[in-house]
Amino acid sequence: MAHSSNAGMSIKEKVKQVLKMYDIGNKYSDLTLPRASVLVPLLMKNEELHVMLTVRSMKLHSSRGEVCFPGGKQEPKDRSDIDTALREAHEEIGLLPDQVEVICKLVPIINKDDILVTVVVAFIADVFRPKPNTDEVSEVFIIPLHYFLKSEEHTSTPYDMGSLLHFFTFKDQHLNKSFTIWGLTAQLCIIVAYLALGQKPLFKVDFDVDDPIASMDKCLMAKYATSKL
Repeated sequence: MAHSSNAGMSIKEKVKQVLKMYDIGNKYSDLTLPRASVLVPLLMKNEELHVMLTVRSMKLHSSRGEVCFPGGKQEPKDRSDIDTALREAHEEIGLLPDQVEVICKLVPIINKDDILVTVVVAFIADVFRPKPNTDEVSEVFIIPLHYFLKSEEHTSTPYDMGSLLHFFTFKDQHLNKSFTIWGLTAQLCIIVAYLALGQKPLFKVDFDVDDPIASMDKCLMAKYATSKL
């Protein structure tokens, strides 16, 4: 009789086990670009995996009012990419480092400003109540992770050398508001949802669903080659 080694494990424990397989360790530590990190905070609610997102304050100079993850540029005092993500999450939404269980770092992404963005995936407790720093964050909300694999509220448009720009519209019943999640944040949500839940998106994506890490690595190194020119 076939026996699954993770039988009896909670959804959270299974997800942690799966995500740890994608941890990059220090693989990209020698890339010479300015660095930043984002924290992807996952939490369980009603036996379902959710992700916490923030809305950038209208007081900020760039990307104001856009949905994003807690994060920002590395500072000299940060000892690592994970440190950067934890410090930024603390500054932006009052999440203390000891309230965060870091699971893995995914393949980084080079953003439009040629900054290397490390993606730190972590679990936080469902009882955490954000305290937004209103200079940086205007709102915080959570969304079921499987939302980023369904097609009803998704659109995409071709963008830059064969890649896709994704858009999702999420109607939050509790806040009675609609949020648009797009660009790099939407891309990361799709990737994390796919890796964590093991279900393929119901729409076209620009990474190889059969080997997502290899295709993300290929994309990163191709962009890195041109970013230094």
